[in-house]
Amino acid sequence: MTNSIAENVPIQNSLTNHINVKPKNMQTEALYSSDLTFNLEIWKRELKFHMSELDMFQQKLEEIASREDIGKSSLELASFQNKIMIERAATVKILHRCRSKLGNLHSADHYKNIDGQLHYEKRSLYDDLKHYIKLHYEFKEAIMDFFLKWL
Repeated sequence: MTNSIAENVPIQNSLTNHINVKPKNMQTEALYSSDLTFNLEIWKRELKFHMSELDMFQQKLEEIASREDIGKSSLELASFQNKIMIERAATVKILHRCRSKLGNLHSADHYKNIDGQLHYEKRSLYDDLKHYIKLHYEFKEAIMDFFLKWL
């Protein structure tokens, strides 16, 4: 994990066909808004799941740290604990962005033509979520390898 999760934060989603579609009328805007709301709700759920995973990882690391024979792996253990804190902060930041985008969607005036701002905001958040997921699973793979050694 060479990139900082907190700086380059990003969730994969199967509904990418609406990313490059700009609404043209009221019905299309409502559909676009509905799809975007769906995506944001899915992303929020996945991020909350990641938070619960991080809690479980933290508990296991504390269990391993309490062992007497940890020795030279204590540096690796401390590294994972730091990465969990960084990832937790990044997850909270992305969750806040998702909630903010949902708030923007709910307060948007759908009678006015969307000028691309919500479209751009979605794409930016999508890219960040995509990158975050990649980093999360790299971290998860590394910590699971560590757990295989100790559990």
